[in-house]
Amino acid sequence: MTLKSKSTERPVIESISPAAALPGVDIQIKGKGFLAAPRPMVSIGGMAAPLTVGADRLVVARVPDGAERGEVIVSNGEDESGAAEVLLGALVADSLHPVASPVVDKKGNIYTTFSGARGQKTPVAVFQIDRHGEVTPYLTDLMNATGLAFSPQGVLHISSRFDGIVYEAGEAGTMSVYVEGMGVATGIAFDKSGDLFVGDRSGTIFKISQQRQIYVFATLEPSISAYHLAFAPSGDLYVTGPTTSSYDAIYRVSPEGEVSVFYRGLGRPQGMAFDAAGNLFVAGSYQGRKGVVRITPECEASLYLSGPNVVGLAIGPGGDLLVTTTNALYRVRAGLKFWSNN
Repeated sequence: MTLKSKSTERPVIESISPAAALPGVDIQIKGKGFLAAPRPMVSIGGMAAPLTVGADRLVVARVPDGAERGEVIVSNGEDESGAAEVLLGALVADSLHPVASPVVDKKGNIYTTFSGARGQKTPVAVFQIDRHGEVTPYLTDLMNATGLAFSPQGVLHISSRFDGIVYEAGEAGTMSVYVEGMGVATGIAFDKSGDLFVGDRSGTIFKISQQRQIYVFATLEPSISAYHLAFAPSGDLYVTGPTTSSYDAIYRVSPEGEVSVFYRGLGRPQGMAFDAAGNLFVAGSYQGRKGVVRITPECEASLYLSGPNVVGLAIGPGGDLLVTTTNALYRVRAGLKFWSNN
């Protein structure tokens, strides 16, 4: 009996999913000719990548810790594929505790939090990370810093889920009360006119005018953790609020306060950001895979970035995707089209 020999054709990478990944997570590589030796071999950025699946047309490889380049090559033991590219998240800062999205000022400085457990006073509440990656304390005397947002005038505002206050940052690390009585204040966002919107996770979206008048803008199902808010280029407000369901919704609220479901089917959706084309990027789980999901204006969803414990994200002026996990901040050189509501 003659055994059929294994394929000796040169491996060809046809696609990599998702387009981006953080260190330590799996990516799917589809193609052909991967199997000649007992098991394919994959390198990412010149480093050997452990495999969880190794077949002739599909390889699932884990991004090695420390990989700095996204060049992906598959070897079948006899030949190597041409290089394909996956966008990798580079660690910017760790030892953090974000519970929402970071924000970026007009100079490119990034702001993120060390929120701490409820009622825990941390040494630093908000950190600033400059364009060179230097991390410095920005605000200290604040309990449970939660949501971050810049006003159209470029002033940083911070919500506290502990005392229901939204604070306004001043010069030299000072701050003052901007509005209080916001319940369990979590996500915050400014519209183009400068009105502030605050998510009380017990079920209310408040609108605070520039004259500090407070209105109930919309009511939603309560969240077990937080409301996350983001404005779209259309002017609509988008809201996520994770529940105990694995099939949560993203809500769209019109400028008149009318609530509708934009998309349903994510697990634990959290922080959001829009690009200039109106694509929504949201932290969450899609079809069992965790990371950042991209949803087009036509409601077509796909996993854009694979990563564990992602809670928030922002798109920087240069098109970088900034991703916060429960303890770190990463930068992905994604080349996205930047859009700002301010």
